[in-house]
Amino acid sequence: QVQLVESGGGLVQAGGSLRLSCAASGIIFSIKAMGWYRQAPGKQREWVATIISGGSTNYAGSVKGRFTISRDNAENTVYLQMNSLKPDNTAVYYCNAVYNTLPWGQGTQVTVSS
Repeated sequence: QVQLVESGGGLVQAGGSLRLSCAASGIIFSIKAMGWYRQAPGKQREWVATIISGGSTNYAGSVKGRFTISRDNAENTVYLQMNSLKPDNTAVYYCNAVYNTLPWGQGTQVTVSS
């Protein structure tokens, strides 16, 4: 059974940091390009960052230099380190495979106060 479980969200002040985790099961995780996505209230889900199986990364322009995506293939987990958070980073954050989208998890809420 394929499952993605995100965690690590919370309430943080502007300028603070959070580290999100996404544990995957039921897939051959190590060969998957994985991504983080987010959905802010009233907006469509948008892409945040990608990491391919070999470790190369790519970021949306709005988070480049502040967010870092990483993965631990032994733990079937992908991470998103978020620094210098801003109020407009407030959203529910999700992970998923970049290609052949998997069933979405419940996401993890990130709220950044000003």
